[in-house]
Amino acid sequence: MLPLRLAAGASEAVLARLGGVWPAVSQGRVVAEVAHRPWSLPAGSWLMAQTWEDLLFAHWPLPAGELASFLPAPLELDTFDGSAWLGITPFEVSGLRLRGTPPAPLLSRFPELNVRTYATLDGKPGIWFFSLDAGSVAAVAAARRTYRLPYFRAAMRIRRDGGGIGYRSARRGAHLEAAYAPVGEPRPPAAGTLEHWLTERYCLYTVADGRVLRGQIHHPPWPLQDATARVRINTMAPVALPEREPLLHFARRQDVVIWPPEPAA
Repeated sequence: MLPLRLAAGASEAVLARLGGVWPAVSQGRVVAEVAHRPWSLPAGSWLMAQTWEDLLFAHWPLPAGELASFLPAPLELDTFDGSAWLGITPFEVSGLRLRGTPPAPLLSRFPELNVRTYATLDGKPGIWFFSLDAGSVAAVAAARRTYRLPYFRAAMRIRRDGGGIGYRSARRGAHLEAAYAPVGEPRPPAAGTLEHWLTERYCLYTVADGRVLRGQIHHPPWPLQDATARVRINTMAPVALPEREPLLHFARRQDVVIWPPEPAA
């Protein structure tokens, strides 16, 4: 337990990195902030909590026809002003735990890298993952079994230099090496903007036994910053990316709670 004088005087960001019980306390608070959500919190208790650190959103616009075929019916590809978007998001998971338990030592922190696009069903816009790479064998096995998501074990490394991040992930056929850093002050994305459409999504979609499943999530509004990135290698996308710079955003930290997946229809 932290000494009371330290706990009272330290910021939440500092305390969150000190481990102990604070990640669970910080994560549990997110369900009290719901005014920004596009629909109500799910019925029942959330199953799992995580904290995401030093996350980069790198997005490229693509013709809808290049991504629509990856989605199973009845999911529909979600577009913004006629364009589909593909995102690559490297970050680090920390504080991973089941509801009612503290984060497990050695198992609750690891790098993760997602490749995603956007889908909608029954008026609930969400995320469709092409792949999710993680630096934890246990996390990959549990996510594949429980959430039926396309997780893969990869050799991953994160290096922090001041406020910047050096990130490497490699497995057969999928490799990312990048350095990125935030620019400017954090701000929540404004409703109606592209950055809001890309990031403020409160469910994921996957398929199991021919059925579309929806896994609902909740977090506060994203504390987004603009970002810079230097990408040395990127073979993560399932299609050719356009010859243009990606749209970049950064988030230093986000607490998330996640419900178990259920049939979407």
